[in-house]
Amino acid sequence: MKTRNFSIGGQIRRLATRMVAGLLLVATGVGGALAQDYPAKPVKVVVAFTAGGTTDILTRLVSQQLTERLKQQFVVDNKPGAGGNIGTEMVVRAAPDGYTLIVDSVGPIAVNPTLYSKLSYNPLTELVPMVQIAEVPNVLVVHPSVSAKTVEEFIAYARANPGKLNYGSTGVGTSSHLSSHMMAKRAGFEATHIAYKGADALRDLLAGRIQFMFATIPSVMPHIQAGKLRPIAVSSVKRSRSMPEVPTIAEKGFPGFEAGSWFGFFAPKGTPEQVINLINKVVNEVIAVPAIEQQLIREGADPVGGTSAQFAQFVQREYEKWKIIVQESGARVD
Repeated sequence: MKTRNFSIGGQIRRLATRMVAGLLLVATGVGGALAQDYPAKPVKVVVAFTAGGTTDILTRLVSQQLTERLKQQFVVDNKPGAGGNIGTEMVVRAAPDGYTLIVDSVGPIAVNPTLYSKLSYNPLTELVPMVQIAEVPNVLVVHPSVSAKTVEEFIAYARANPGKLNYGSTGVGTSSHLSSHMMAKRAGFEATHIAYKGADALRDLLAGRIQFMFATIPSVMPHIQAGKLRPIAVSSVKRSRSMPEVPTIAEKGFPGFEAGSWFGFFAPKGTPEQVINLINKVVNEVIAVPAIEQQLIREGADPVGGTSAQFAQFVQREYEKWKIIVQESGARVD
């Protein structure tokens, strides 16, 4: 009897082992099939900022093309707040199945890990860079009441009016804030920073309540064209394809000055490689279409593209760069 019982127990264990192995094989097969069938339902594309901003404009343009090419809705969902942290964390916590993505930017990804002392997640390790859409330089714009028309004239004006100039930003530690901080420090003048929430800074600049700010090109392009704001210089290393007549700050005696914005698709960690590769492939195709490329340029964005690995390397470099700038500025959000 003992031998028989032992034999039955062994058979049961062997049967259980086969069942577990079979279930794992089935699960793996189902996961692979789901990734291969992707997208089989609408995809949510989170924007961590308000509607109408640069991130929102670029996301809607590309998402519309993804909808047309992949035959499923890519639905833009604005989740603003806390400098982009609310929407970003929402995607970090989402299921890694490819149906919740985010188009994010320099602030939430590369700046906030240093700026915020109590960030409850790490976007560098808990999000997967999929593909970079574009780079968007900041442009130094002044209200027409400021007489300066060139970088040299602006610096001379600022030095002649110490402490009298106010500049706006879309928040403490944002690219617009840190760009102005860098400019004032390197050019040797004093100006007062006024932090706003989103588009309020631009409204006060247009009203003349502040004198200058660094803003993304898409957000101020219509006002420049209407003569309501005057562009002085862009913050990219190379001139922007959107405003080729406007010089860079770097070429005006400040080598290495680079403080622009950028935008790209990210997914929760663990998202299937097939999904990442598909989104990367289609976005690269979209931004290479001449009509789309020209539309992006008109919006003030320089299309980039490339592999997910290249984007990941770029993001890491940006984090390391902005970490130094944030620490030097003393900016901190608790």
